[in-house]
Amino acid sequence: MLLSSIVGARPQFVKLAPMVAALATYPIEHSIVHTGQHYDDEMSGIFFHDLDLPTPTVNLGIGSGPHGWQTARMLAGIEETFTITRPDLVIVYGDTNSTLAGALAAAKLNIPVAHIEAGLRSYRKDMPEEINRVLSDHVSALLFTTTDTATTNLVREGFWTESIFQVGDVMKDAFIGNVAKMPVALDLGLPPEYAVSTIHRAENMGNCLDEIVSNLEELPIPVIFPAHPRTAKALAGRRISIRVIPPLPYLDMMRLVADATIILTDSGGLQREAYWSGVPCVVLRNETEHIELVESGWSVLAKPRELCRAVSFMLSASVPARDDSLFGDGHAAEKIVDISIRWLSNRAAQAAYLPLTPNESGGVSCPPPPLVLD
Repeated sequence: MLLSSIVGARPQFVKLAPMVAALATYPIEHSIVHTGQHYDDEMSGIFFHDLDLPTPTVNLGIGSGPHGWQTARMLAGIEETFTITRPDLVIVYGDTNSTLAGALAAAKLNIPVAHIEAGLRSYRKDMPEEINRVLSDHVSALLFTTTDTATTNLVREGFWTESIFQVGDVMKDAFIGNVAKMPVALDLGLPPEYAVSTIHRAENMGNCLDEIVSNLEELPIPVIFPAHPRTAKALAGRRISIRVIPPLPYLDMMRLVADATIILTDSGGLQREAYWSGVPCVVLRNETEHIELVESGWSVLAKPRELCRAVSFMLSASVPARDDSLFGDGHAAEKIVDISIRWLSNRAAQAAYLPLTPNESGGVSCPPPPLVLD
Protein backbone atom coordinates (compact mmCIF):
# COMPACT_ATOMS: atom_id res chain seq x y z
CA MET A 1 0.00 0.00 0.00
CA LEU A 2 1.45 3.36 -1.08
CA LEU A 3 0.25 6.72 0.19
CA SER A 4 1.67 9.85 -1.43
CA SER A 5 1.76 13.34 0.14
CA ILE A 6 1.88 16.43 -2.07
CA VAL A 7 3.62 19.43 -0.48
CA GLY A 8 5.26 22.55 -1.81
CA ALA A 9 4.83 25.51 0.54
CA ARG A 10 6.09 26.36 4.02
CA PRO A 11 2.80 25.67 5.91
CA GLN A 12 2.50 22.26 4.26
CA PHE A 13 5.86 21.14 5.59
CA VAL A 14 4.56 21.84 9.11
CA LYS A 15 1.39 19.86 8.43
CA LEU A 16 3.39 17.03 6.90
CA ALA A 17 5.50 16.44 10.04
CA PRO A 18 2.83 14.79 12.24
CA MET A 19 1.58 12.82 9.23
CA VAL A 20 5.05 11.38 8.65
CA ALA A 21 5.20 10.31 12.29
CA ALA A 22 1.72 8.76 12.20
CA LEU A 23 2.33 6.92 8.91
CA ALA A 24 5.59 5.49 10.25
CA THR A 25 3.63 3.39 12.74
CA TYR A 26 2.07 1.33 9.90
CA PRO A 27 3.76 -1.18 7.58
CA ILE A 28 3.02 0.88 4.48
CA GLU A 29 4.97 3.02 2.01
CA HIS A 30 4.77 6.80 2.08
CA SER A 31 6.19 8.95 -0.68
CA ILE A 32 6.62 12.73 -0.51
CA VAL A 33 6.26 14.74 -3.72
CA HIS A 34 7.67 18.26 -3.27
CA THR A 35 6.50 20.58 -6.04
CA GLY A 36 9.15 23.19 -5.28
CA GLN A 37 6.58 25.98 -4.89
CA HIS A 38 8.76 27.18 -2.00
CA TYR A 39 12.29 26.20 -2.89
CA ASP A 40 15.02 28.14 -1.08
CA ASP A 41 16.55 27.11 2.22
CA GLU A 42 14.67 29.74 4.27
CA MET A 43 11.27 28.62 3.01
CA SER A 44 11.88 24.91 2.46
CA GLY A 45 15.18 23.27 3.44
CA ILE A 46 15.32 24.57 7.01
CA PHE A 47 11.82 23.22 7.65
CA PHE A 48 12.78 19.71 6.62
CA HIS A 49 15.72 19.98 9.01
CA ASP A 50 13.77 21.55 11.91
CA LEU A 51 10.91 19.09 11.68
CA ASP A 52 13.03 15.97 11.06
CA LEU A 53 11.29 15.34 7.75
CA PRO A 54 12.70 12.79 5.32
CA THR A 55 14.12 13.96 2.02
CA PRO A 56 11.29 14.20 -0.54
CA THR A 57 10.96 11.18 -2.78
CA VAL A 58 10.51 13.54 -5.74
CA ASN A 59 11.27 17.25 -6.00
CA LEU A 60 9.76 18.78 -9.11
CA GLY A 61 11.58 22.10 -8.61
CA ILE A 62 8.81 24.16 -10.21
CA GLY A 63 9.59 27.43 -8.43
CA SER A 64 7.68 30.69 -8.55
CA GLY A 65 5.56 32.03 -11.38
CA PRO A 66 2.04 33.13 -12.37
CA HIS A 67 -0.73 30.95 -10.96
CA GLY A 68 -1.73 29.30 -14.24
CA TRP A 69 1.84 28.62 -15.33
CA GLN A 70 2.86 27.30 -11.93
CA THR A 71 -0.21 25.08 -11.44
CA ALA A 72 0.07 23.70 -14.99
CA ARG A 73 3.72 22.72 -14.54
CA MET A 74 2.93 21.11 -11.19
CA LEU A 75 0.00 19.21 -12.70
CA ALA A 76 2.15 17.85 -15.50
CA GLY A 77 5.00 16.85 -13.17
CA ILE A 78 2.75 15.20 -10.59
CA GLU A 79 0.80 13.33 -13.28
CA GLU A 80 4.04 11.96 -14.73
CA THR A 81 5.15 10.87 -11.25
CA PHE A 82 1.85 9.16 -10.45
CA THR A 83 1.76 7.40 -13.80
CA ILE A 84 4.92 5.62 -12.68
CA THR A 85 4.26 5.16 -8.95
CA ARG A 86 0.47 4.63 -8.95
CA PRO A 87 -0.19 5.44 -5.26
CA ASP A 88 -3.27 3.98 -3.60
CA LEU A 89 -4.16 7.34 -2.02
CA VAL A 90 -2.94 10.90 -2.56
CA ILE A 91 -2.92 13.26 0.43
CA VAL A 92 -3.11 17.01 -0.18
CA TYR A 93 -2.81 19.73 2.44
CA GLY A 94 -4.48 23.11 2.74
CA ASP A 95 -5.11 25.49 -0.14
CA THR A 96 -1.99 26.21 -2.21
CA ASN A 97 -1.41 25.71 -5.92
CA SER A 98 0.43 22.50 -4.96
CA THR A 99 -2.77 21.31 -3.26
CA LEU A 100 -4.90 21.87 -6.34
CA ALA A 101 -2.34 20.41 -8.75
CA GLY A 102 -1.95 17.27 -6.64
CA ALA A 103 -5.69 16.80 -6.27
CA LEU A 104 -6.39 17.27 -9.98
CA ALA A 105 -3.54 15.04 -11.11
CA ALA A 106 -4.72 12.21 -8.86
CA ALA A 107 -8.38 12.62 -9.78
CA LYS A 108 -7.59 12.53 -13.51
CA LEU A 109 -5.81 9.21 -12.95
CA ASN A 110 -8.70 7.83 -10.85
CA ILE A 111 -6.56 7.80 -7.72
CA PRO A 112 -8.52 8.65 -4.54
CA VAL A 113 -7.66 11.95 -2.86
CA ALA A 114 -7.67 12.80 0.85
CA HIS A 115 -7.89 16.54 1.56
CA ILE A 116 -6.54 17.72 4.91
CA GLU A 117 -8.15 21.01 6.04
CA ALA A 118 -11.23 20.43 3.92
CA GLY A 119 -14.25 22.69 4.28
CA LEU A 120 -12.45 25.94 5.11
CA ARG A 121 -14.19 28.84 3.40
CA SER A 122 -13.67 32.59 3.09
CA TYR A 123 -16.44 32.79 0.45
CA ARG A 124 -14.28 35.07 -1.70
CA LYS A 125 -13.88 33.67 -5.20
CA ASP A 126 -11.25 36.31 -6.02
CA MET A 127 -8.82 34.61 -3.60
CA PRO A 128 -6.59 31.95 -5.22
CA GLU A 129 -6.61 30.02 -1.94
CA GLU A 130 -10.42 29.80 -1.97
CA ILE A 131 -10.46 28.45 -5.52
CA ASN A 132 -7.81 25.88 -4.63
CA ARG A 133 -9.55 24.61 -1.50
CA VAL A 134 -13.04 24.42 -3.03
CA LEU A 135 -11.91 22.55 -6.14
CA SER A 136 -9.74 20.20 -4.08
CA ASP A 137 -12.73 19.36 -1.88
CA HIS A 138 -14.83 18.50 -4.91
CA VAL A 139 -12.42 15.89 -6.27
CA SER A 140 -11.60 14.31 -2.91
CA ALA A 141 -12.87 10.97 -1.63
CA LEU A 142 -11.95 11.71 1.99
CA LEU A 143 -12.54 15.14 3.51
CA PHE A 144 -10.74 15.76 6.80
CA THR A 145 -12.01 18.84 8.64
CA THR A 146 -10.55 20.79 11.55
CA THR A 147 -13.63 22.31 13.24
CA ASP A 148 -17.43 22.24 13.44
CA THR A 149 -17.58 25.22 11.08
CA ALA A 150 -15.60 23.45 8.35
CA THR A 151 -17.76 20.34 8.69
CA THR A 152 -20.95 22.43 8.52
CA ASN A 153 -19.69 24.21 5.40
CA LEU A 154 -19.29 20.90 3.58
CA VAL A 155 -22.66 19.55 4.68
CA ARG A 156 -24.37 22.79 3.64
CA GLU A 157 -22.69 22.57 0.22
CA GLY A 158 -24.07 19.06 -0.32
CA PHE A 159 -21.04 16.86 0.28
CA TRP A 160 -21.80 13.34 1.43
CA THR A 161 -21.56 13.14 5.19
CA GLU A 162 -20.02 9.66 4.86
CA SER A 163 -16.98 11.27 3.21
CA ILE A 164 -16.46 13.91 5.95
CA PHE A 165 -14.34 13.19 9.01
CA GLN A 166 -13.82 15.87 11.65
CA VAL A 167 -10.43 14.99 13.09
CA GLY A 168 -8.92 18.28 14.26
CA ASP A 169 -5.95 20.24 12.98
CA VAL A 170 -2.61 18.67 12.07
CA MET A 171 -1.00 22.08 12.64
CA LYS A 172 -2.06 21.76 16.27
CA ASP A 173 -0.43 18.32 16.33
CA ALA A 174 2.79 19.90 15.07
CA PHE A 175 2.54 22.80 17.52
CA ILE A 176 2.04 20.54 20.54
CA GLY A 177 4.75 18.17 19.39
CA ASN A 178 7.33 20.93 19.03
CA VAL A 179 6.65 23.21 22.02
CA ALA A 180 9.38 21.52 24.05
CA LYS A 181 11.86 21.94 21.19
CA MET A 182 11.48 25.73 20.97
CA PRO A 183 14.61 27.73 21.80
CA VAL A 184 14.48 29.34 25.23
CA ALA A 185 15.09 32.76 23.70
CA LEU A 186 16.03 34.38 20.39
CA ASP A 187 19.15 36.47 19.96
CA LEU A 188 17.35 39.28 18.14
CA GLY A 189 17.71 42.07 20.68
CA LEU A 190 13.94 42.35 21.12
CA PRO A 191 12.31 44.58 23.75
CA PRO A 192 9.95 43.06 26.36
CA GLU A 193 6.91 44.09 24.30
CA TYR A 194 6.75 43.85 20.54
CA ALA A 195 4.39 42.98 17.67
CA VAL A 196 5.02 40.33 15.03
CA SER A 197 3.66 40.97 11.56
CA THR A 198 3.58 38.83 8.42
CA ILE A 199 1.91 39.83 5.15
CA HIS A 200 1.98 37.73 2.00
CA ARG A 201 -1.46 37.45 0.35
CA ALA A 202 -1.92 38.90 -3.12
CA GLU A 203 -4.72 41.25 -2.03
CA ASN A 204 -2.37 42.90 0.47
CA MET A 205 0.35 43.77 -2.04
CA GLY A 206 0.80 47.02 -4.00
CA ASN A 207 -0.81 50.15 -2.60
CA CYS A 208 -2.45 48.11 0.14
CA LEU A 209 0.98 47.04 1.43
CA ASP A 210 2.05 50.71 1.55
CA GLU A 211 -0.96 51.49 3.71
CA ILE A 212 -0.34 48.51 5.99
CA VAL A 213 3.32 49.46 6.49
CA SER A 214 2.43 53.10 7.17
CA ASN A 215 0.03 51.98 9.89
CA LEU A 216 2.55 49.51 11.34
CA GLU A 217 4.97 52.41 11.68
CA GLU A 218 2.40 54.31 13.77
CA LEU A 219 1.90 51.58 16.37
CA PRO A 220 2.89 52.28 19.99
CA ILE A 221 5.07 49.16 20.18
CA PRO A 222 7.93 48.09 17.87
CA VAL A 223 7.13 45.71 15.02
CA ILE A 224 9.30 42.85 13.79
CA PHE A 225 8.42 41.69 10.30
CA PRO A 226 9.65 38.26 9.08
CA ALA A 227 9.15 38.86 5.36
CA HIS A 228 7.84 36.27 2.92
CA PRO A 229 9.87 36.43 -0.36
CA ARG A 230 6.90 37.98 -2.19
CA THR A 231 6.65 40.68 0.48
CA ALA A 232 10.41 41.24 0.69
CA LYS A 233 10.46 41.85 -3.05
CA ALA A 234 7.59 44.32 -2.76
CA LEU A 235 9.35 46.17 0.07
CA ALA A 236 12.72 46.32 -1.66
CA GLY A 237 14.05 49.88 -1.91
CA ARG A 238 11.48 51.39 0.44
CA ARG A 239 12.55 53.31 3.50
CA ILE A 240 10.55 51.97 6.43
CA SER A 241 11.02 52.14 10.18
CA ILE A 242 9.69 48.71 11.14
CA ARG A 243 12.25 45.92 11.47
CA VAL A 244 12.21 43.55 8.50
CA ILE A 245 14.01 40.21 8.82
CA PRO A 246 14.21 37.08 6.62
CA PRO A 247 11.73 34.23 7.25
CA LEU A 248 12.54 32.30 10.42
CA PRO A 249 12.81 28.53 10.89
CA TYR A 250 9.70 26.94 12.37
CA LEU A 251 10.96 26.57 15.94
CA ASP A 252 12.37 30.11 16.04
CA MET A 253 9.10 31.48 14.67
CA MET A 254 7.20 29.61 17.39
CA ARG A 255 9.34 31.32 20.02
CA LEU A 256 8.98 34.73 18.37
CA VAL A 257 5.20 34.36 18.39
CA ALA A 258 4.99 32.94 21.92
CA ASP A 259 6.88 35.91 23.37
CA ALA A 260 5.04 38.56 21.33
CA THR A 261 2.50 41.02 22.70
CA ILE A 262 0.30 40.87 19.59
CA ILE A 263 0.29 39.29 16.12
CA LEU A 264 -0.64 41.22 12.94
CA THR A 265 -1.04 38.92 9.96
CA ASP A 266 -2.98 37.74 6.92
CA SER A 267 -1.75 34.15 7.40
CA GLY A 268 -4.26 31.44 8.21
CA GLY A 269 -1.66 29.33 9.96
CA LEU A 270 -0.29 32.15 12.09
CA GLN A 271 -3.81 33.04 13.28
CA ARG A 272 -4.05 29.56 14.81
CA GLU A 273 -0.50 29.52 16.17
CA ALA A 274 -1.16 32.85 17.90
CA TYR A 275 -4.23 31.33 19.54
CA TRP A 276 -2.36 28.26 20.74
CA SER A 277 0.38 30.54 22.07
CA GLY A 278 -2.14 32.69 23.95
CA VAL A 279 -1.33 35.84 21.95
CA PRO A 280 -4.08 38.14 20.56
CA CYS A 281 -4.18 38.59 16.79
CA VAL A 282 -5.28 41.25 14.31
CA VAL A 283 -6.15 39.66 10.97
CA LEU A 284 -5.39 42.04 8.12
CA ARG A 285 -8.20 40.84 5.89
CA ASN A 286 -11.89 41.49 5.36
CA GLU A 287 -12.75 37.90 6.26
CA THR A 288 -11.17 34.76 7.63
CA GLU A 289 -11.75 31.06 7.13
CA HIS A 290 -11.05 30.68 10.85
CA ILE A 291 -14.13 32.54 12.04
CA GLU A 292 -14.07 30.65 15.37
CA LEU A 293 -11.04 32.72 16.42
CA VAL A 294 -12.92 35.97 15.82
CA GLU A 295 -15.99 34.67 17.65
CA SER A 296 -13.79 33.63 20.59
CA GLY A 297 -12.38 37.14 20.95
CA TRP A 298 -8.77 36.14 20.29
CA SER A 299 -8.72 37.60 16.76
CA VAL A 300 -10.23 40.65 15.14
CA LEU A 301 -10.55 41.49 11.44
CA ALA A 302 -9.21 44.85 10.28
CA LYS A 303 -8.72 46.75 7.05
CA PRO A 304 -5.34 48.50 6.74
CA ARG A 305 -6.78 51.88 7.76
CA GLU A 306 -8.29 50.25 10.87
CA LEU A 307 -5.04 48.65 12.01
CA CYS A 308 -4.03 51.10 14.75
CA ARG A 309 -7.51 51.14 16.25
CA ALA A 310 -7.73 47.34 16.12
CA VAL A 311 -4.38 46.96 17.88
CA SER A 312 -5.43 49.42 20.61
CA PHE A 313 -8.67 47.52 21.08
CA MET A 314 -6.97 44.11 21.33
CA LEU A 315 -4.29 45.37 23.72
CA SER A 316 -6.87 46.90 26.04
CA ALA A 317 -9.39 44.05 25.88
CA SER A 318 -9.57 41.47 28.65
CA VAL A 319 -8.08 38.12 27.71
CA PRO A 320 -10.87 35.57 27.13
CA ALA A 321 -10.61 31.92 28.08
CA ARG A 322 -9.29 29.61 25.38
CA ASP A 323 -11.06 26.42 24.31
CA ASP A 324 -8.32 23.78 24.18
CA SER A 325 -10.58 21.48 22.16
CA LEU A 326 -11.40 24.01 19.43
CA PHE A 327 -9.00 22.52 16.86
CA GLY A 328 -9.09 18.97 18.13
CA ASP A 329 -7.07 17.04 20.70
CA GLY A 330 -3.66 17.10 19.05
CA HIS A 331 -4.04 13.64 17.48
CA ALA A 332 -5.48 14.62 14.10
CA ALA A 333 -2.71 12.95 12.07
CA GLU A 334 -3.19 9.63 13.85
CA LYS A 335 -6.92 9.73 13.11
CA ILE A 336 -6.37 10.68 9.46
CA VAL A 337 -3.95 7.81 8.90
CA ASP A 338 -6.18 5.30 10.68
CA ILE A 339 -9.27 6.33 8.71
CA SER A 340 -7.40 6.40 5.40
CA ILE A 341 -5.93 2.93 5.84
CA ARG A 342 -9.24 1.48 6.98
CA TRP A 343 -10.92 3.10 3.98
CA LEU A 344 -8.33 1.68 1.60
CA SER A 345 -8.66 -1.75 3.21
CA ASN A 346 -12.40 -1.69 2.68
CA ARG A 347 -12.71 -2.88 -0.91
CA ALA A 348 -16.40 -2.00 -1.01
CA ALA A 349 -15.57 1.60 -0.16
CA GLN A 350 -12.99 1.79 -2.91
CA ALA A 351 -15.37 0.25 -5.43
CA ALA A 352 -18.02 2.82 -4.51
CA TYR A 353 -15.64 5.72 -5.07
CA LEU A 354 -15.31 5.43 -8.84
CA PRO A 355 -18.44 4.01 -10.58
CA LEU A 356 -21.25 6.33 -11.56
CA THR A 357 -24.79 5.04 -11.00
CA PRO A 358 -28.18 6.33 -12.23
CA ASN A 359 -30.20 8.38 -9.79
CA GLU A 360 -33.91 9.14 -9.67
CA SER A 361 -33.56 12.37 -11.64
CA GLY A 362 -32.10 10.51 -14.59
CA GLY A 363 -28.60 11.86 -14.07
CA VAL A 364 -25.67 10.10 -12.51
CA SER A 365 -24.17 10.25 -9.08
CA CYS A 366 -21.34 8.59 -7.22
CA PRO A 367 -22.39 6.81 -4.02
CA PRO A 368 -20.51 7.64 -0.83
CA PRO A 369 -18.04 5.13 0.57
CA PRO A 370 -20.02 2.75 2.84
CA LEU A 371 -17.46 2.93 5.64
CA VAL A 372 -18.79 3.36 9.16
CA LEU A 373 -16.26 4.35 11.80
CA ASP A 374 -16.67 4.25 15.55
